[in-house]
Amino acid sequence: MVFSGFDIVVIAAVVLVILVLFAGIKTVPQGYRYTIERFGRYTRTLEPGLNLIVPFIERIGAKMNVMEQVLDVPRQEVITRDNASVSADAVAFYQVLNAAQAAYQVSDLQNAILNLTMTNIRSVMGSMDLDELLSNREIINDRLLRVVDEAVGPWGIKVTRVEIKDIQPPKDLVDAMGRQMKAEREKRAQVLEAEGSRNAQILRAEGAKQSAVLQAEGQREAAFREAEARERLAEAEAKATRVVSEAIASGDVQAINYFVAQKYTEAMLAIGSAPNSKIVLMPMESASLIGSLGGIGAIAREVFGETRGEPPAPPRPSRPPAAPRTTPGIVQPNPINPFEAK
Repeated sequence: MVFSGFDIVVIAAVVLVILVLFAGIKTVPQGYRYTIERFGRYTRTLEPGLNLIVPFIERIGAKMNVMEQVLDVPRQEVITRDNASVSADAVAFYQVLNAAQAAYQVSDLQNAILNLTMTNIRSVMGSMDLDELLSNREIINDRLLRVVDEAVGPWGIKVTRVEIKDIQPPKDLVDAMGRQMKAEREKRAQVLEAEGSRNAQILRAEGAKQSAVLQAEGQREAAFREAEARERLAEAEAKATRVVSEAIASGDVQAINYFVAQKYTEAMLAIGSAPNSKIVLMPMESASLIGSLGGIGAIAREVFGETRGEPPAPPRPSRPPAAPRTTPGIVQPNPINPFEAK
């Protein structure tokens, strides 16, 4: 097959158009941004998807990853404010927000962020004491994030997080801190033991005080009841005395016999229960004692009879007491008043 000159020109034109189309069509993957340069000057940024550029005039300048990226910060030595040497490493998370600024405002973006983060770690941690450094890691992270993010802002970069992974003091310093912690714990244990002993003593004292209060209240209640019982007894004796006095005032001699017999019996009980008395020889007239007891019974009938509304029984004529048997040399008691000798 022989091609004429026109056919060759047409074929060349079609091939050229195809090459131009392939050169002008650009596909940008998700998570990336491409910068476009025209004759070496930045013109625009291509978004993800199918894009068209002017072939042979425009070209792709930089392919920027706009996904969040992780930057590992190597371990470095830091001297704290109290002259303690520690080693620390960290990790930083950043994201490209403006592809053009990240591509044209700084050279070697990751190296710049890395050195900036390391410098600020030494600055922030060097301004703190060792104890504060070990116990306030969140404060260190916040300060680092604020300082680094402010520094990379003109580059179109957003630092999302800066974390201190590990802080290692020297071994001798770790041993000294362990001894200090042990001493503090022992001191705290002694303080707690002393406080427990003091609380136990306070509880015992309160228990003793409460026991004494309860005992005093019990004694007071017992004394009150004893006084009440004595008061009741005194009222009963006063009532009995008033009744006997009224009986005596009305001419009833049996009331006198009641008191005589009571005193006579109490005197005999006292004489018989004395510790220095072994044998008691005292003659007495049994009929007199029986008569006195009869007088007591009469008084009781009169009292209880009047209480129930019954008329009192008429008094019985009393027999003259028999002459007591006497023994020479012994004084005989008077049957009317045993404490008055004949």
